[in-house]
Amino acid sequence: MSVTIETKTAPSSLPVQSVDRKGWLKSAFKRLVQSKTGAVGMVVLFVIAIIAVAAPVLALHDPAQTNVARKLLPPAWAARGLAEYPFGTDNLGRDIWSRLIYGSRVSLIVGFCSVVVSGIIGIVLGLISGYYGRWIDSLIMRIVDALLAIPTILFMMLFMFVLGPGIGTLIFVIGVTSWVSYARMVRSEVLAVRERDFVRSARAVGAGDFRIIFVHVLPNVISSFIVISTLSVGRFIIAEASLSFLGLGIQSPDVSWGGMLSDGRQYLATSWWVATFPGVVITITVLAVIFVGDWLRDWLDPKLN
Repeated sequence: MSVTIETKTAPSSLPVQSVDRKGWLKSAFKRLVQSKTGAVGMVVLFVIAIIAVAAPVLALHDPAQTNVARKLLPPAWAARGLAEYPFGTDNLGRDIWSRLIYGSRVSLIVGFCSVVVSGIIGIVLGLISGYYGRWIDSLIMRIVDALLAIPTILFMMLFMFVLGPGIGTLIFVIGVTSWVSYARMVRSEVLAVRERDFVRSARAVGAGDFRIIFVHVLPNVISSFIVISTLSVGRFIIAEASLSFLGLGIQSPDVSWGGMLSDGRQYLATSWWVATFPGVVITITVLAVIFVGDWLRDWLDPKLN
């Protein structure tokens, strides 16, 4: 009798766990228009992405090419500035404009790829922890608590010391040290979803754990993950810049905004542009990511709709 009741309630529960794709683009665009900061953030990120893709075309010079005879030239609009160096040059005579453009590639690649790595780890462990519970949940959550007790940047620095610098290593290190927030979020969502009627109905008709987790449970937690992962892109861009600033991240001849900040810190009093422009673009990029994350939260959170 109980099985029959669960089976009958399944159709009415299925719309809760299925995604209504009809008109989702219209809804997203409506929310984007209503959220002026979201629209600004989306435009800024789109422009930065286009600049990163078209870097070989937009760059006026080789970003790694040095010219000591033209070192520390001011921006083009200042006295002694040259039009061929719009944002001036650094202490080795390298074109800051070209280096900013190529640095956007590194920041975006590290930011988004690190989210993929940490997101996969966090989602899988969060699903397992929340769905199975008991000793598995306790073990995973104790690991999470231990990792949260130590600042993430210290883990990153330790791994970079051991593994060495490089963009691939940087993505791996940021990814494997930043999954805990995803795991905790997914676990809390799964704890609420696993007792819903449609999950019980799936068990009643003989669905296996793998199918229940990835077909019925995961779609109901993915919206929260999207919001958090979007905001994490900005955090990972700052992490990459911090490690590069300390000399543990991206190394020459590759270009990093954090490395540019490190190169220009000793010239702030005399040649402000060397460090100011990288700092400005980091700030603008991270703010744009935050604005887009707020828009996604407003769009995907049913409590705000």
